[in-house]
Amino acid sequence: MRLMVSGGGTGGHIYPALALIKALKKREPDSAVMYVGSERGLESSIVPAKGIPFQSTRIQGFKRSLSLENFKTVYLFLKSVHAAKKMIRQFKPDVVVGTGGYVSGAVVYAAARLHVPTLIHEQNSVVGITNRFLSRYVDRIAYVFDAALDQLPATKMVKTGNPRAQEAAEIVSHFSWTEYGLKDDVPTLLIFGGSQGALKINAATVAAIPEFNQRKYQVVFVTGQKRYDGVMAELKDVTVADNVVIKPYISNMPEVLPKVAAIVGRAGATSLAEITADGIPSILIPSPYVTANHQMKNAQSLATVGAAEIITEENLSGTTLLRKADQLMKDDALRQDMAAASKQLGVPDAADRVLDVVESLKQTK
Repeated sequence: MRLMVSGGGTGGHIYPALALIKALKKREPDSAVMYVGSERGLESSIVPAKGIPFQSTRIQGFKRSLSLENFKTVYLFLKSVHAAKKMIRQFKPDVVVGTGGYVSGAVVYAAARLHVPTLIHEQNSVVGITNRFLSRYVDRIAYVFDAALDQLPATKMVKTGNPRAQEAAEIVSHFSWTEYGLKDDVPTLLIFGGSQGALKINAATVAAIPEFNQRKYQVVFVTGQKRYDGVMAELKDVTVADNVVIKPYISNMPEVLPKVAAIVGRAGATSLAEITADGIPSILIPSPYVTANHQMKNAQSLATVGAAEIITEENLSGTTLLRKADQLMKDDALRQDMAAASKQLGVPDAADRVLDVVESLKQTK
């Protein structure tokens, strides 16, 4: 297999692509892979660090208001399409896969124009601009949430799940809470607003800590590296009990997640793939700062089947966070029911499902 993959801008586009590549190398070790990303995106550092061949092109997104910058965007897109065609001719991929982000728009469109089999993967409930554009040209569309079904051509759609879920499901965890000074036989709530932290989630958690101190369950509060010092400054006159641990970041999160009784966090596609792969009950606080409010739609997909509770950021406070946390952490039966519902949404073979579609496209070449 010769596979070209493109996706960038955010981890939500990059990590599913990396999980897919990992699964391909496991299935067909001799496969050749080329990752095409943007010059300035996160992928330009993340992908080469994984030892994956990487090429870049310069591209930017459209401004939502009338702007002269959009003329530059069109110019860069056309230039990137030209550059992508050159890369495709040189690499000669069997299939080209796009996992989202503006750069995948140029690469996948170029492949379609060259009659190379193409697949895009849509991780969210609300389809992004790039995938809406590409849906007219690609051969197949892999998706995660049923809410995306009526936004894209039905005849091209294949439900696969998020490849990141398979990566998470395959991890054998040897992590122990004793590493944090906690106990393994006490239910643990993880509060995590993302690698950079989330101001309002942090503020609500800080307000709730005096009450968390008195609970029989444990709380691990991850602030985000940039926000840790600020959080600790706010807590300088507040006692933090032994059942509460505050960390700036957790580098081995995939190993920690299987040991979590419940999680409080955002509703990004990658996070939800990991949560459902491990069958973790969740209290989701969707970010209101994302395109088309797609995190709320993602969260509702879990809440509808009883796998998650939702707190809108507008209604988030120490009081509302504590109320939901107590409701979940004090009721073992409720957590078990929510865990089962979460697990049912997980797709532990998601990467293999996407690869099956890729293989079928290769046969049409």
